[in-house]
Amino acid sequence: MARSSLGKTITPHTGGELVSGRFVRSVCTAALMAGATSLALPLPPAAAAPAAPPDQPSAPSAPSVHTLLTRLQTLYRKAEEATETFNATEEKLKKQHQRVDALNEELATARVALTGSRDAAGRLAREQYQGTSGTLAPYVSVLLSPDPQQALDRGHQIQRAAGQRAATVGRLTKDAKRASDVAFKAREALNEQQVLAAKQKQQRDKVRKSLGDVEKMLASLTGKQLADIQRLEQKNIGEAQRALLSSGRLSGSTRPSAAGRKAIAYAFEQFGKPYVWGAAGPDAFDCSGLTSQAWAHAGDTIPRTSQEQWRTLPRVALDELRPGDLVVYFEDATHVALYIGNGLVMQAPRPGGSVKVSPIAANPLLGAVRPDAGEAPLRSYELPPLPEGASNGSDAGYGSATAPS
Repeated sequence: MARSSLGKTITPHTGGELVSGRFVRSVCTAALMAGATSLALPLPPAAAAPAAPPDQPSAPSAPSVHTLLTRLQTLYRKAEEATETFNATEEKLKKQHQRVDALNEELATARVALTGSRDAAGRLAREQYQGTSGTLAPYVSVLLSPDPQQALDRGHQIQRAAGQRAATVGRLTKDAKRASDVAFKAREALNEQQVLAAKQKQQRDKVRKSLGDVEKMLASLTGKQLADIQRLEQKNIGEAQRALLSSGRLSGSTRPSAAGRKAIAYAFEQFGKPYVWGAAGPDAFDCSGLTSQAWAHAGDTIPRTSQEQWRTLPRVALDELRPGDLVVYFEDATHVALYIGNGLVMQAPRPGGSVKVSPIAANPLLGAVRPDAGEAPLRSYELPPLPEGASNGSDAGYGSATAPS
């Protein structure tokens, strides 16, 4: 972080994710472009470099505020993309752990059954060897028996014994095949788990590198540059928010469903908790960690990552948006927030920030999804009072976020 001449730490803006990319919604695009163009600041006269002699190249001019903001936006987006990719692999790895454990339990059961079938087959072999269940003597005794009923009873006994022998052999064969098949599946599942673990490590390293790039850039900026970036970003967000609200597109229900109210209540309880990439509570969150946990506590299990939330949950138009819906950002769906009504969202913004309230247009909108599609809204609802300072604090400041082990 750069410091001003007074020694005070200066962070970039407050109030939402750095605005990067373009809005899919045209009304927001115009506002962003207008703000970015109007605040690209030239060098002050005192800082202008002297004219270079004819035989020497001109010194490169310092980057504009717009250029710096764009660079910072790009770095943050790369970090968030890497984080959501890591989260997706993390979820796959958890499921694969469960699959390996289940297959190991199934294999243990299959081996117990196989041992029992082998013991039964061993007893059958010993009986045949000792002649207690031989085939010749019983058949001969049936043929020579003077009592027809006795002969018939013995015949039934012979048939039952033969059936038992066949069942024993069949069970042994079946159990042996089952144990072999389960063992093969368990080996495959373990191999896949190891591949996922290696992939996860590579993605974790990529997130760390991306966040390191953000940290390096912020450390290279002066206090004035950071302040200029903050003003430009706030202006862009403000213009985008005003344009969206004045368009009348957020005209949906102001009442959530019963489950949506629970999700919002949970999110409210997380105010001020830090953003940590890969975190899903209870002490820290990333963007999709907050939304997935909010809905889990509302009784609905939804996908862990923003991209899967966008891909699998029912989509709703902005003019049908209601509190509790999830607002998804950027063309590749790498950021998500919880809509709470009145044009506001609850979000875990990015490293250095904390769970807070932001304008819905703080990031380029992709669309919205509804975890509780089909549930009716409440008859009445009032948004709980926002905690003091709920919308304060910087979304752009970067602190060394703790990486998951």
